[in-house]
This record gives sequence, structure tokens and C-alpha cells, in this order.
Amino acid sequence: MKSRFFKNLAKGLVVVSAALAVVNCDESTVSAAAADAQQHGADPSLLSSSGMADPAQVGDVDPTLASSSSTDIIGGGEVDPWADPCVASSLPDACGPGTNPLPTSSADVNPASSADVAPLSSAVVENPASSSSEAAPVVSSSSEEVKPAVPKIFLANDKEEEKNYMEVEYKTRTGWDGEGILAYPKRLTDNPDQKHAIVVWGPGGGTQPSAYEGMIRRLASHGFVVVALKESPGNATQAIKALDWLDGLNKDSNSPLFGKLDMNTVGCSGHSMGGLESEQALIKDRRVLTAFLNNSGDWGGAGAMKVATDRTIAILYGEGGMERGNAENDYNNANVKAPACLIQMTGGKGTECYEVSPGRRECGYGHGSGSWDGMAATVAWMRWHLGGEEWRKADFVGTSGKYIDGNIAGHDGKWKGQCKNF
Repeated sequence: MKSRFFKNLAKGLVVVSAALAVVNCDESTVSAAAADAQQHGADPSLLSSSGMADPAQVGDVDPTLASSSSTDIIGGGEVDPWADPCVASSLPDACGPGTNPLPTSSADVNPASSADVAPLSSAVVENPASSSSEAAPVVSSSSEEVKPAVPKIFLANDKEEEKNYMEVEYKTRTGWDGEGILAYPKRLTDNPDQKHAIVVWGPGGGTQPSAYEGMIRRLASHGFVVVALKESPGNATQAIKALDWLDGLNKDSNSPLFGKLDMNTVGCSGHSMGGLESEQALIKDRRVLTAFLNNSGDWGGAGAMKVATDRTIAILYGEGGMERGNAENDYNNANVKAPACLIQMTGGKGTECYEVSPGRRECGYGHGSGSWDGMAATVAWMRWHLGGEEWRKADFVGTSGKYIDGNIAGHDGKWKGQCKNF
């Protein structure tokens, strides 16, 4: 009798133990922490007190980079009655800051040495693909290691679009025609599963790309590979050639960019005519996912309406900028079906004025505002649409947010934004 009792007891213990084993095999996931080294650099300065680019401050500038014509085409092949005044104009901020010139110290443009940039700690991981020393590996019930997700696109972990972060390689007299600019982080991704997104920058009519060194460096310091065009005809021909040239570097084993680029994650941006070049590249080249137009827009309102619904576009303009009518006409076209935003810079103290209606003028941020005082908006937009930072949507879309009704950091006035089709 005792023997049968102990046999039954043993069977019961086996059943209980098996049940406990099943309960304790529940799976959990822990994402490995990763951080970037903060490498802070001061905002670059490119402009003299006259509002024009100062060659002494932008470094190696080739005088042949200037366009042979200062005429700015606004859209549809027609000459804008307010031609881009970047070469000679009485307008104070045609090619320079809208109201607040950036500091003019050359030390603010680029750190003189690596000592000016926050040093990397061996405890800090630049590449999110590498696991943190504090993150424990997770093992599933099948004993397979669960690896943390690697972001598809490399970005600086520091997220403030008003600041520069990583050190930048800045190359002049390059590009498909030998007259553009190429900029990228000195510390490129070393993970084969992670690439750099691309930004193509288009200058305004008659303006050298070197005049936009601040914008180019800012974008590159956040992790993007930036190619600036020699000129912007406004029909996407230069932007497409620049992308083809970068594709060649991505396939060239002798290039520092070999295998580093995601050629299908491209954004285009630019000033005035450069904005139109960006818009047309978005329409014509499927590699381009988004465009951010600074002080630009199609005069006839026939640009944004041609953007595919799986692409995005933003148009920024100044309250007193001569491009105001272009920007508003382009965005307000009822046939625009793509997700789009219209962002105005308001409250500036500039002297450029736009006649809103007969007898009513608004003065302030002018034709150069977006590329200088407002450059943070371009960076934030690219981090959202190329870098996948979806939380930035709240900064642009809705009834309140940084670029809807927030202050323009470091400058006078406020952003005034609206979006549709999101």
C-alpha cells in the first residue's frame, strides 16, 4: 500500500514540475542601450554685415562657381518678375539672413581641431548596432539570442536641430561637374545593416553653393551625406546628375562612401531656385522621398500638385519675402494630394515687405530667412522623413507644436505652420 502511495506521489511531482517549467519559459525582450558621443560645434557663420556671403569666412571658394546668370526662374519656365537678387540687389536679405545675422567669427564655422569637439568616451557607443555594457542579452526559450533592432538610417543621437554635432568632412570643387560641395560625418557608420541618408542642396539663382556652408555643415553633422549643386536650373537635371554621381561613389571600393549610402532614402532641399530644383527632383526621381523648399514655390501653383501621394513636401517662406505668393499658391492648390506643410516665419524685424493685398503690406523675414535663421526646420524635417523619427510629426502636424506656433529658437518671432493630407 505504501509502495503504491509513493509511486502516485512521484507522478504528481513530475506533472507539477513540468507545469512550472512551462510558466518560467515566458519570453521577454530588452532593447540594448546605445548612445552617441556628443561632439558639439558652434553654429557656422558665413555672412558679412551686408548680408552677402563673405569668401574670407567660407574658406576655399572657387570664383567660377557663380552662375553665369542671376535670373531666377520661378516655375513653368517663366522668368520671375522678382528675379532672385542674390548677385546685386537693394534688398538687404536677398541672399543673407532674414533679420539676425549669424556670428561672424571664423571659429564658429568649423572647429580648429578635434580638441574643440567633445571627446569620445570608450564607454560611449557611436553605433546603435553595438550593445551597451549595461544591456543584458536576452535568450528565448529556443536559446536563440534576441538582437536589438538597428536603425536603418544613421543619425547623430543628439537630436536638437538648432545645433551642430558630429565633426564633418567638407569638400569643395567636387561633385559630378567638379564644382559642387560634398559633406559627410567624419565618423561614418561601420554597421553593414545601417546606411546614411542623402540630402541634395540647391543654391538660389546666381548664388555660389559655398554661401550655404552653415546649412550644409549642420545637415552633415546630424548624420546625412550632403551634396550641394553648383547651380539650380529648377528642372531637376542637376539634382539627378548629383544622385547618379553619389551612386557611383557608393559602388566604388576606393571611395570613403563605399557601401555607406542608402540611395533610396534621399531628400532634396534648397533656397529659391534651389527649392524648385528640389520640388522637381521629388516629382521626377523615385529615389527622392521628400523635399523641403526654402523661400520658394511654383508661381503658377502647379508644382506640389504633381508630387506623388507616397512622398512628402514642405514649403517655408518669410512674411515679407518676395517668394510669399509662390509658396502660398503652390501649397493652396486644391489638387495637392501629397502630405504637405506650409511654414511661415513671422515676427522678424527685417525691412523686406510683401504686399498681401492692395494697401496692406507685411514686413519682416525676407527671401533669405529659411536658409539661415530658419535652417533648423530643414534639419528637423529630414530627421523625420529620412531618419524615421516619427515623434517629430507632432512638431509639424496638428494644432500646436514647434513649427506650428513655437518660437524661432535664437531669433525673433514665431513659426506659423499648417499641414494637410497627413
